[in-house]
Amino acid sequence: MNLRFQYLIRYLIVAMVFCIPVLANAQNRNTDSLRLTIPEAEGLFLKNNLQLLAEQYNIDINRAFADQAKLWDNPLLVTDQNIYDGKFFRHGTENGVQYGEIYVQVQQLIRTAGKIKKQTRLANDNTLGAKAQFEDVMRNLRYVLSTDMNNLAQLQNTSTVYTTEISTMQSLVKGMDEMLRVGDISQKENIRVKALLFSLQNELSENIRQQVDLEKELAMLLHLDDTSWVISLAGESFDSTKISDLKPGLLRDSAIQFRPDLNFAKIAIQYQSHNIAYQKSLASPDLNAGVEYDKLNSYVPNYWGLYLALPLPVFNRNQGNIKAAKLASQQTDINFQQAQNQVSREVTSAWQKLINATGMLNTDNNQLQSNYDTLMKNMLDSYRKRQVSLIEFIDFFEAYKDTRVKEWQLITNQRNAAAELNFAVNRPVIQL
Repeated sequence: MNLRFQYLIRYLIVAMVFCIPVLANAQNRNTDSLRLTIPEAEGLFLKNNLQLLAEQYNIDINRAFADQAKLWDNPLLVTDQNIYDGKFFRHGTENGVQYGEIYVQVQQLIRTAGKIKKQTRLANDNTLGAKAQFEDVMRNLRYVLSTDMNNLAQLQNTSTVYTTEISTMQSLVKGMDEMLRVGDISQKENIRVKALLFSLQNELSENIRQQVDLEKELAMLLHLDDTSWVISLAGESFDSTKISDLKPGLLRDSAIQFRPDLNFAKIAIQYQSHNIAYQKSLASPDLNAGVEYDKLNSYVPNYWGLYLALPLPVFNRNQGNIKAAKLASQQTDINFQQAQNQVSREVTSAWQKLINATGMLNTDNNQLQSNYDTLMKNMLDSYRKRQVSLIEFIDFFEAYKDTRVKEWQLITNQRNAAAELNFAVNRPVIQL
């Protein structure tokens, strides 16, 4: 048994030797650290986010399409002249006979039934839709940014708890090695304390790994340098009074007014209404009008004529497309109702989450934290003086760690619930 204990001690020592430098290097980024609140992060996001900048081009693209839709079709020029009639390119009079045929026709397509105007309205609807989609992309990315900042603050505050406890345990382990040497403690007790230290270092390592993942995502959102390390200043809870004053009915009304995805559904209804009118206009035939000149090939020389052409709507009166447009309009009405119901449910759900998360936070937490910090110091001194057993010390130590970690988790739950409510309403209901 003693031999197995010795192997375990060696394993723990090697693990701690490799773990500590890795954790230190992961957190030693002060020279490149960027301390940000959520409003400051949003400022960088709006200025630098590449996805947002790329999405904005869709608005300008659709505006260009709208400008194009206003334009008339270009006139068509048709010309014909003789190449060879016994001689090449013979034009003029020979022996009293005129030679050389010249034919010119200019055509213009005239779109009837207001097709250009109706087509322009559809293009303008697409522009409005692109704006709504841009705002919805911005809403989604803002939510991701807010929750990432909240989660990062939790991890960074939790890592401080781990770092403090690891420092305490390292100090205790050094003293216990000397106590083991002189026989004041058992080898089993020494290993158990070192195992607890190793467990803390392993949890800190996982914490840093999660921070790195969030830092990568924030770097993409804010377009930061690879060496930047964001320090999130988003660790404060919100006043419960402000939360309790929120009215879910007013929040739902605001969401229906300001949600870009719901606005997009409204624009879709408008688009389909305009599309019905446009498809009906396509049933009216367009007129092709023009003038033509024929030098010698008509019944009189130098003939000038008026050219008119239009298809006869005998078989195809665009019936299928008109029917499809009407069905699509009915479909968008149903989609809008579904979107309204979804928005209402999302707002209610987010409000309930915020109320519940706020209820989990209370004024006793600060007092509990203060008592726990004091008690932790006393427990450590008592264990060093052998006034409490190893089991009592480890139980209290782990309870202290779990309490501090859960405290930050509760704050993050409240902040993420507030971010979700802002996301659901698309308004800064709670200033993050």
